[in-house]
Amino acid sequence: MANLELYELEGCPYCAKVIKKLDELGLDYESHMVPRSHGERTEVKEVSGQTGVPVLVDEDNGVDGMPESDDIVEYLEETYGQ
Repeated sequence: MANLELYELEGCPYCAKVIKKLDELGLDYESHMVPRSHGERTEVKEVSGQTGVPVLVDEDNGVDGMPESDDIVEYLEETYGQ
């Protein structure tokens, strides 16, 4: 089973796009909700070098902190799609 982590913000449409793809592919993931304030997003900044979300971590495939929802969706399709 994939070892996926997603840094997300409640109500974020870009995060919702990634979650929809994770669900479509039947992938389990660990969710990390980040604070609304960018200045308080130290955890996601440590992972990805920036404070925007969503950010995907896939340790099994060497992905340490992929930002940008479109890139994440494409990566998930290419890596885990049928």
